[in-house]
Amino acid sequence: MFIEIDFNSDEAIYVQLCNQIIMGIATSQFREGEQLPSVRQLADAIGINMHTVNKAYSILQQEGFVKIDRRRGAIIAIDLNKLAALQEAHDMLSVVLARAMCKGVSRTEIHELIDEIYGEYEA
Repeated sequence: MFIEIDFNSDEAIYVQLCNQIIMGIATSQFREGEQLPSVRQLADAIGINMHTVNKAYSILQQEGFVKIDRRRGAIIAIDLNKLAALQEAHDMLSVVLARAMCKGVSRTEIHELIDEIYGEYEA
C-alpha cells in the first residue's frame, strides 16, 4: 500500500488519508474484501498519530468504503448504493462547477476534464 501524505498541505492529514484510500479503491489498488493495515501499522508507516488513522478509518466506514471488523480491522467493503453515490457526486460537483464557471472554465473544458479523469479509473 502506497500512501503519501503532504505534511505542508492545508488539507488535514486524515482527509488526505481518506482521499488516497478512496483513490486507491477507484483505481483498483484496493479491492473489495481486502484488509487495510491496522491503525498502528499505518500510523507507524506514514509517521502520523494513530488517532489520525482511526479518524480516517471511521470516516471511510461512515461513507461506506470500509467496514470495521474487531478481529480483522478495516476491510474494503464498498456500499453499492448508486443513488446515494449519484446524489453525493451531484452535491460535490455543484460547488466545483460553480467555482470553475466563476473562473471562466467552459462546458467543453469541463467535459474534457471529466472524461480524462473518469478514463483513469476505467483503465
